Amino acid sequence: MQRKASAVWKGGLKDGQGTVSSASGILSNTKYSFATRFEDGPGTNPEELIAAAHAACFSMALSAQLGGANLKPESINTNVTLTMEKLDAGWTITASHLDVTAKVPGASAEAFNTAAENAERGCPVSKVLNAKITMDAKLSG
Repeated sequence: MQRKASAVWKGGLKDGQGTVSSASGILSNTKYSFATRFEDGPGTNPEELIAAAHAACFSMALSAQLGGANLKPESINTNVTLTMEKLDAGWTITASHLDVTAKVPGASAEAFNTAAENAERGCPVSKVLNAKITMDAKLSG
């Protein structure tokens, strides 16, 4: 399985701008720039896209883990906070924190926590990130 995306950048780092597109067409010439990455300009940035990918991947991995325990989630809400810091080696993604709340009928706290921990370790996006990954996972009513 392969997935494809592309980016085009025009101009210098601070005055230039770019677009990112995905083969599916969901992202189509979506704008990004220095201001969208390091300031609060409108548009996306690579780190926001990684955070979204991590949230989506983890949610699916958790659903799979719960399914393996014969539990079907009603909902899984995952928010990711990605941290990027300027280190001696340059800008680096240093952490990704998953904040998860799930409604899973019939799930015990123990079964849920086991599924969440397995999902965090098994999520392909978690595996590709060379960063500290932390998680707060809550089972809701």
